[in-house]
Amino acid sequence: MNSDSPNILLINPWIHDFAAYDFWAKPLGLLYLASILRLYGCNITYIDCLNRFHPEISKNIYSKQDGRGSYLKTHIPKPDGLYDIPRNYSRYGILERWFRKDLLAVKNPDIVFITSHMTYWYPGVFETIKIVRETFPSVPVVLGGIYATLCHNHALKYSGADRVIAGAGEKAVIEIVKEYTGFSNSIEFDPDQLDSYPYPAFDLENKIIFIPLLSSKGCPFSCSYCASAYLNRQRMVRSPGSLIDEIMHWHKKYNVIDFALYDDAFLTDAKNHAIPALEEIIKKDIKVRFHTPNALHIREISDHTAKLMYKAGFETVRLGLETTLFDKNRHDNKVSEFEFKQALMFLKEAGFSKKQIGAYLLAGLPGQDERIVVESIKEVTDSGITPIPVYYSPIPHTPLWGKAVHCSRYDLESDPIFTNNSILPCRKEGFSWEIISLLKNLASSIN
Repeated sequence: MNSDSPNILLINPWIHDFAAYDFWAKPLGLLYLASILRLYGCNITYIDCLNRFHPEISKNIYSKQDGRGSYLKTHIPKPDGLYDIPRNYSRYGILERWFRKDLLAVKNPDIVFITSHMTYWYPGVFETIKIVRETFPSVPVVLGGIYATLCHNHALKYSGADRVIAGAGEKAVIEIVKEYTGFSNSIEFDPDQLDSYPYPAFDLENKIIFIPLLSSKGCPFSCSYCASAYLNRQRMVRSPGSLIDEIMHWHKKYNVIDFALYDDAFLTDAKNHAIPALEEIIKKDIKVRFHTPNALHIREISDHTAKLMYKAGFETVRLGLETTLFDKNRHDNKVSEFEFKQALMFLKEAGFSKKQIGAYLLAGLPGQDERIVVESIKEVTDSGITPIPVYYSPIPHTPLWGKAVHCSRYDLESDPIFTNNSILPCRKEGFSWEIISLLKNLASSIN
């Protein structure tokens, strides 16, 4: 540790919610910031409040071989306005006393950077900031991430952070360090060129069980329910060689087998991006598994790309379908019925099994009749793949936000807590265990 360099603490906060599960979830943006700041010459410390492998955990938290698993959870009171929801509310992540102990072990931080995720998870962010304040009352706290960007005014007013960053932190973080510490150093890094990014600092974690990969940022589509275009207004793409080098780095040095693609549009312009990368993975005979939790665009799946994905080791294929009503009531223009059926044919002919292929179906949309979701689940099941209901969360700055505000039984604009998809906020009739159970049972019937 360089005594002349600033000490920077980065924190991934708790989740407060009715339910949470680690579906290949990591604070990739925060760990990119850690590696950029380390490259800049700062001393870095990292605390992950969601750490499923914290040294204080005396028993194993359930984990699957592919990296997914359960968080430790502690029941806490429900937020104001949600007492009528008949579900337990919890803090997901390490115990509070462990967090306080970890903070006390940190050497005199000059700045604390905290990220944020879902808009309705902000209570976990606020609790994290409160405890940091109690531990380091004179240290500036900087908040960034998804909630801080989408609900910027709310975060400014209520979070307790000294600075709230909206947008990409990679462009702001070095200037913030200069401003608060006076430290200045040269760095070979261009925030507008993904190939110049250092690998995210996953070495700061005490156990690496999978690695998220980002081969591009931004999405060429503008689906009405999605905030990708707002969060990443510039489309940036890594070179295939850069992606392969990173895969080899984690695989050879840390024996990582499972990789989760965080791209919003991995297969877009496949001939110049995905295809060369997949061909190189096959050529090098890299024995790894790939998972696509953010979904692949169905229209871009061809006979060639399907075969390459299978040979390259794609294990979990998720498709962004939304609904099987292809001619009406769609909130995107990504796929036709013919394209969906053709993509399934290509994937199955390539060798993928029905358990490997899943289609995301949106439920709980403003004004949506549940019968549409039921019909979509049945049609996806009949097509021989796995239907996966995804409950809609109203997101500020998206085209569908206005309709969601109008349809919701909650005042969405007053508090992001009401955008929680677990409470079905845009269902006029209110929360319904019967509807959730029906959709869940229908979706699982294929297995």
